[in-house]
Amino acid sequence: MNSMLSNNLKKRDTTGAFALIDSLVRHGVKHIFGYPGGAILPIYDELYAWEQEGFIEHILVRHEQAAAHASDAYSRCTGEVGVCFATSGPGATNLVTGIATAHMDSVAMVIVTGQVGRSFIGTDAFQEVDIFGITLPIVKHSYVVRDTADMSRMVAASFFIAKYGRPGPVLIDVPKDVGLEKFDYKPVEPGQITLPGCPPIVDNNFKRISQAANLIKQSNQPLLYVGGGAIISDAYK
Repeated sequence: MNSMLSNNLKKRDTTGAFALIDSLVRHGVKHIFGYPGGAILPIYDELYAWEQEGFIEHILVRHEQAAAHASDAYSRCTGEVGVCFATSGPGATNLVTGIATAHMDSVAMVIVTGQVGRSFIGTDAFQEVDIFGITLPIVKHSYVVRDTADMSRMVAASFFIAKYGRPGPVLIDVPKDVGLEKFDYKPVEPGQITLPGCPPIVDNNFKRISQAANLIKQSNQPLLYVGGGAIISDAYK
């Protein structure tokens, strides 16, 4: 366990909720925008303990849509990945407009939603909504944590995907019993994960810049179509 943690946190059970909050902290998350509800309460209980120890700050909104828009704005202003929380059912669906905005504007976000327990998924349980399916067209990737041991890997992958290449939102759907389940937690540090189809991005590749410049010089009527990617990639200079 992280030696930087306080004694109070070291005494806590390593549940799925613990793994989620610990992974977020390891990835540099300082602020979370959200609104609690039944299915995500195990995560909020854990979040409260970490907030009391000064590791992270939760910013309570009055509506889940505000959480999505606030984390979007946070990402745009800081250059970091924005994070928001919402519970299952209507809590999760209230995030959709904000997720779509982030997707269209290439904003790096990680969205964590609560979900009904694993044994209730697909049974039309109270406040069960397939947020994974609903958001498929408006996210870069989605996860449903069906095995608690996958939590830290999925969080690390979500942050990697959110910022890799063209930024965008990534959804993590967490069943309530996953948040409560105790397990042998093994953290995944930032940079420890690689994903298929995501080769390393080379910064300042002057050879390619030179090739592009030569092509422009050879053209008769060059047209440069430059958008927000030039700002996001810090290439505008």
